Amino acid sequence: MTPETAELLYPSVEKLVNEIVAVNHAWKVARELFGQDSPLSTSSRDLKTCLQVRLLRSYAPEKVYLIEDKKAEGEPVYSLCLREAIGDRLDAEHLPMRRAKEVLTDKELAQFKNV
Repeated sequence: MTPETAELLYPSVEKLVNEIVAVNHAWKVARELFGQDSPLSTSSRDLKTCLQVRLLRSYAPEKVYLIEDKKAEGEPVYSLCLREAIGDRLDAEHLPMRRAKEVLTDKELAQFKNV
């Protein structure tokens, strides 16, 4: 297996976090330009969720964990907290609790919240 293939199949925490942040920004721009229900908006949102799930399944709870963000406005959300900063980031964006319950098992939720 080449290093490039290994990085594609098993991305580092840093790579996943950077991708999550980039896709989150793209999703916000797509929502503003094309509306919340546009194909680009929904695809970007879903890709962000997939990347977050991949990060959790690969690296939780040793390097990342879920915690309810009680300061966030709107619907209840989890913050994907990093145990060590990546650049100036201490989190990998928010994941709505309802989405977490749709894409993660109860066992995974309990494991990923295990701080």
